[in-house]
Amino acid sequence: MDVLAPKGDVGIQEKSLILIAMGLMLVVVIPVIAMTLYFAWRYRASNTKATYAPKWSHSTAIEAVVWTIPCIIIAILATITWRTSHTLDPYKPLQSNVKPITIQAVALDWKWLFIYPDYGVASVNEVAFPAGTPVHFEITSDSVMNAFFIPQLGSQIYAMAGMNTDLNLIANEPGKFAGLSSNYSGEGFSDMHFTAVATSQQGFTDWVNKAKSSASPLDAQTYHALSQPSEKQPVSYYASVKSDLYNDIIKQYMGDMNMGRIGESSPSQASAAPSPNDHAKASE
Repeated sequence: MDVLAPKGDVGIQEKSLILIAMGLMLVVVIPVIAMTLYFAWRYRASNTKATYAPKWSHSTAIEAVVWTIPCIIIAILATITWRTSHTLDPYKPLQSNVKPITIQAVALDWKWLFIYPDYGVASVNEVAFPAGTPVHFEITSDSVMNAFFIPQLGSQIYAMAGMNTDLNLIANEPGKFAGLSSNYSGEGFSDMHFTAVATSQQGFTDWVNKAKSSASPLDAQTYHALSQPSEKQPVSYYASVKSDLYNDIIKQYMGDMNMGRIGESSPSQASAAPSPNDHAKASE
């Protein structure tokens, strides 16, 4: 039901699209249901007054109606879909006099990490931004495919390992909105929720300062621990973030043999480290 109670411009337009499409389809659905019930009653076996015409097989008027009306509806829906597919393109920046804020979202097992590259802070399972300010989400996954979705703001989009997807949203008013992964991703999927907090500009500044006051830095080792599977992860904040962490997460899956898992030794470092076999060869 959150989709039908939008709090952002994108969500409002999507709600309008849903209602228009539903209304056009009901133009066919309602008469068909009504006629089905009427015909079943009108031509029941006990009604001997109903016309019996076993040799009747064609009506040009009926054929014109049952083909013309659906064709018109499909043409209208096709036009609306084509226009809204371009105007509501999730990659398309929103028109605004306010400078957008960039937030990098990473889907983990089974939680969401949000990185603020312009502020040097990060959070888990809570994302905050000023109401009335366009938000440019950069989204990826450090696990299996997930789907990023804040129903009241609009536009579900997939999060995939080794790829970056963009999503532009805006909240028209302050509030707290439910966010989730809408793509099944394993055992802890049902609890993979987060809270999107739209605040005043001062409220957002206070939120950033709260994150900066955290004692935890999001360095490589901390991220490695965070990326391990966990369920019902509590909200947490990080006062600093490893430089270029988001791009490093993506590069792990880009085929670079020198790029190991973040927080672990890279393959080249691991191969350089002494092993029991090396000691055995030295003793020989």
